[in-house]
Amino acid sequence: MIPALLTLLAAQLAGETLTRLTGLPLPGPVAGMLILLAGFALWRPLVEVVRPLATTILGNLSLLFVPAGTGVVGHLDKIAAHGLGLAVVLVVSTLAAIAAGAQAFAAVAKLLGTEPET
Repeated sequence: MIPALLTLLAAQLAGETLTRLTGLPLPGPVAGMLILLAGFALWRPLVEVVRPLATTILGNLSLLFVPAGTGVVGHLDKIAAHGLGLAVVLVVSTLAAIAAGAQAFAAVAKLLGTEPET
């Protein structure tokens, strides 16, 4: 698991370095994830190196939400005070995300010449 952990951390470090040196408007971990994806595409055995650690992390992913849940409980008074506004923002942003996804799907389908039947 050490090589897999080093691989993930090296990809994140490379992404952080890339975004800071170039000024890309992209978070370093996202750039690192793209670098890791390129590594997977260029060297197929890398997938098998990272797979055990990735499976373990994904299996325990719910533990990463505990601090967020604790933060929510710690600010229940603020949530109660702004609950209606938060609910509206959640609904509107969800609808906007669905609409953007549908538009992206339609654009890609048009580019590929496989437009869905209407």
